[in-house]
Amino acid sequence: MKALVLAGGKGTRLRPLTHTSAKQLVPVANKPVLYYGLEAIRDAGITGVGVIVGDTGREVQSAVGDGSAFGLDVTYIHQEAPLGLAHCVLIAREFLADEPFVMYLGDNFLVDGITGLVDSFRQADYDAQILLTKVAEPQFYGVAELGPDGEIIGLEEKPEHPRSDLAIVGVYTFSPAIHEAVRAISPSARGELEITDAITWLIDNGRRVHSHFVSGYWRDTGRLQDMLECNRIVLEAIEPDIRGTVDGLSDVTGRVVIEPGAVVENSVIRGPAVIGAHTKIVNSFVGPYTSIGEGCTLEHAEVEYAIVLGDSTIRGVSRLTYSLIGRNVEVTRARGVPDTCQLMVGDHSKVQVRS
Repeated sequence: MKALVLAGGKGTRLRPLTHTSAKQLVPVANKPVLYYGLEAIRDAGITGVGVIVGDTGREVQSAVGDGSAFGLDVTYIHQEAPLGLAHCVLIAREFLADEPFVMYLGDNFLVDGITGLVDSFRQADYDAQILLTKVAEPQFYGVAELGPDGEIIGLEEKPEHPRSDLAIVGVYTFSPAIHEAVRAISPSARGELEITDAITWLIDNGRRVHSHFVSGYWRDTGRLQDMLECNRIVLEAIEPDIRGTVDGLSDVTGRVVIEPGAVVENSVIRGPAVIGAHTKIVNSFVGPYTSIGEGCTLEHAEVEYAIVLGDSTIRGVSRLTYSLIGRNVEVTRARGVPDTCQLMVGDHSKVQVRS
């Protein structure tokens, strides 16, 4: 069995961050979201992986390499434009050959992985299996309608009046029958080959399409709030590991990871939190559910419930919270009335905050 990982797309909901970075490489607990997916594929016993890339392909390829660091053998497949999920299957035909495969959207985050889904598919005689989860607002997702035995009998894309509360998670398993389906469908109104249309074709042509439910936590990390929530979930499970330098004037409590080369001086860190390698924390407060990337500097700053990417500086800013800060960003204090800050800042930016 092979895997097809989708790591293209524009990441419009995370702009301006994704103007200069692949959305799949935004980190959760200092590890790119894409890495969690690759590890889940490996843990499911799959080693042959095709990665669909677009405009950010060079960055993705640099981060993943040949896949050996994950125990995988990775092949890159370039998609000229974001023409739909079914189009990804179409252009990956040579790589996939006639093997069954799992298709994994690289910006999805599944705490418990996909081993259950893959094992279920291997043991059954399905042509497609769709991963589902119950959601509070199904009108914002692709929605599945099930028959009495868990078979898929209908799919809708962001329906105004959903027939169920079962959202389609961005992980699928397919038999080679899907190749006939993606060749048979036409582009949708938005000009894309929709995977839901291909699955509907399978259903209409008597193929077995079944459901499988998410066993743990799932998020599509396309929005700021989703990134921060994933970060919180991962940090809840970390084990304390202090390999950097913490001086006697500092107070570090709770689940805190301080990576090698990091320095903490006269500061308070309340876990769960991760401090990246060679980062310097001076006269500052780092609160719960915060990930600080490598090579950062915090001086006279207060940061909580936030993700700060590598080589950024936060200086003289109080109560920076619910924020996602890009790489090589400088956030400094400006004179004015104190206030709480909420930011999503792109790479190579400079921001002055009144606080």
